[in-house]
Amino acid sequence: MTNSSGRGRVGLQPDREVPGLVVKFGDYPLHHGGVGAIRSLGRLGIPMFAITEDRHTPAAASRYLTRAFPWPTTGTEDPAFLVEGLLRIGRRIGRPTVLIPTDEEAAVLIAEHQRELSGADFGGFLFPRVEPALPRRLASKQGLHELCVEHGLASPASVCPQSQDDIEKFAATAQFPVVAKNREAFQRREQPAVNGTTRINTPEGLLKLAPGWGERPGVILQEYLPREQAEDWVVHAYFGADSTPLAMFTGVKVRSWPPHAGMTANAYVVDNPELADLAARFIKQIGFTGIIDLDLRFDRRDGRYKLLDFNPRMGAQFRLFENEAGIDVVRAMHLHLTGRAVPEGEQRAGHRYVVENIDLPAYLAYRRSGYVTPHAPARASGTELAWLAPDDMLPFFTMLARLVRPGAKHLYQLWRTNRHGSTTTK
Repeated sequence: MTNSSGRGRVGLQPDREVPGLVVKFGDYPLHHGGVGAIRSLGRLGIPMFAITEDRHTPAAASRYLTRAFPWPTTGTEDPAFLVEGLLRIGRRIGRPTVLIPTDEEAAVLIAEHQRELSGADFGGFLFPRVEPALPRRLASKQGLHELCVEHGLASPASVCPQSQDDIEKFAATAQFPVVAKNREAFQRREQPAVNGTTRINTPEGLLKLAPGWGERPGVILQEYLPREQAEDWVVHAYFGADSTPLAMFTGVKVRSWPPHAGMTANAYVVDNPELADLAARFIKQIGFTGIIDLDLRFDRRDGRYKLLDFNPRMGAQFRLFENEAGIDVVRAMHLHLTGRAVPEGEQRAGHRYVVENIDLPAYLAYRRSGYVTPHAPARASGTELAWLAPDDMLPFFTMLARLVRPGAKHLYQLWRTNRHGSTTTK
């Protein structure tokens, strides 16, 4: 296991007078990405603050956290209420602060309320400036597909039915299996049409599910990319002014949870210049600035990388990636927003990242399915664990203490997968 307590300090000159604030509005206390951001900047001596569900989350337990701001929200509240809450926290911090969103709700709110958040009386928040409507469009499955079509980037063939009649017509002509996803990112917290990415094997199965989606179905139906003929890749990067890449990383997923459809549980850093160039060109075309987390599937049938998800914010597994100069995407953003240079360097090829609480059930499910990742190295050059860190142990034990209920859910999902076979795929 890699001890990352001191990594990246040499040669970095961060502005330690400018704190960071981890911003999240969803209810997911076991979030290793937020803990990773707190550790990453905190190890450089940067004061770190975080919005948490309560005072007993893993993030709140980190030794690198200066202060937690307990604020139980869902992301569905009135935007004015959320903006005012953020400004109230900013006044308590009392100085300009870099915002680090960890969910789409936070990323979209920041983009759509840049003027209020940057011009506050305490000096305002610091964040990458982006076209205000772009993050919401990128977080939307429909919006993302439309942007891919517009700019010639491959993505799964998709349709967005507007009525039950549209679904019946689709069922009569489509090639099955197909995949159903919630059309808009925020549906998962409001009124989800489906509980996650759902594979539908037959027209009859589609017609059976469709009535539950209402008269105006909030779903997008996509072609199924068979995992036997595909590989899952990720791109994490930070783009500065004029969509210039200041930090760019590529890697391959080994396991996710739920299997083939959910959060990364185990991944490796793998150099992929073709994929990095593809991502950089797309970001330049759409004019995005800030941190990105992309999920792509390489389809061996036609030799193309197909974009599945675009997260316009820090990804939970961002600590997989760091370059030789000690730069990850969160450090790159803080340095850039505070006027510092972002040191260049090669990524740590062969490095592995493991999310302890979800990789065990994922391992059991993948072992049963026989799925393997051809590009994963035979041996890791180093391993970073999402929760366990020798210099910051309390988040790991807090995670364990809160794991009983989610752990039981994971075991139930595994039992269903083993009994009925996989029903979801990304």
